[in-house]
Amino acid sequence: MGAEILAAASRTQQVAENKGRSLPGVPVLVAGVVLTLAGGGVLGAGVPSSSPGAGRDTLIGLGVLLLLVAELGFHGLTSVIAGQARVVQLFGRYRGTLREPGLHWVNPFAKRRRVSTRIRNLETAVAKVNDLDGNPIEIAAVVVWQVHDTAQALYAVDAFAKFVAIQCETAVRHVASSYPYTSGDGTLSLRENAEEITQRLSDEIAARVLSAGVTIIESRLTRLSYAPEIAQAMLRQQQASAVVGARTRIVEGAVGMVQLALQRLQEEEVVELDEERKAAMVSNLLVVLCSEQATQQVVNTGSLYQ
Repeated sequence: MGAEILAAASRTQQVAENKGRSLPGVPVLVAGVVLTLAGGGVLGAGVPSSSPGAGRDTLIGLGVLLLLVAELGFHGLTSVIAGQARVVQLFGRYRGTLREPGLHWVNPFAKRRRVSTRIRNLETAVAKVNDLDGNPIEIAAVVVWQVHDTAQALYAVDAFAKFVAIQCETAVRHVASSYPYTSGDGTLSLRENAEEITQRLSDEIAARVLSAGVTIIESRLTRLSYAPEIAQAMLRQQQASAVVGARTRIVEGAVGMVQLALQRLQEEEVVELDEERKAAMVSNLLVVLCSEQATQQVVNTGSLYQ
């Protein structure tokens, strides 16, 4: 399943991130301020009616030109802060990505789209899914992810944040339905093998969101329980299994103690016991050792055969 997703994702990768070209923005900003002041001064000198006609038009035209150049300079300024990137797009074509923090200057006619490259948390909604055994369970997960390719995030999918959320929920549902909630035969289960399950969940989510230029850093299950309609029944089943396991351990321990007692009596020759007396002794010891309540001592003043 993961290989098929990876293959499909590789076929959808039509554009990859590359470094965008830009000029330092601070000199352009200074030049824009100077041109603005110069253009304003020239316009101020050409506006009075006392100026000659041709000279006046020349001054006004020069002032307007200086202001237009300053405006183009200002319009091309783009600031990039840490944790964000700017994707530059000119006339519908991808021209590169600016990641270095600072003030940059790019083509003033280019469109700059902001993309966050910070690490994000996504907590999926609680989903009700049938596990591998058909039991309804409730499951939710938190996924830590980050954009590593801004071009794919913007151009390969539509609304990459929503795409990641949907794919995470889909992966959680698929993993939940692929394993039993609990297992007694040693196979992988959601409750007993949390580390292995979360690793497989991370791998599947990473494969699903690869085409969106997203990296999955970590994923963890935040909720895992039986659905309310079967929770009480499954609780009773678990309690019964626990009681059976505890009684089994008690019986095994009692049998071992009885065997040890008979062996020590025989080795040290404390008393000679025939098979009938051994059976009675075993019965009494098992009753004492396996009973849930305190036993009462009974003194037998007669003989076992009377």
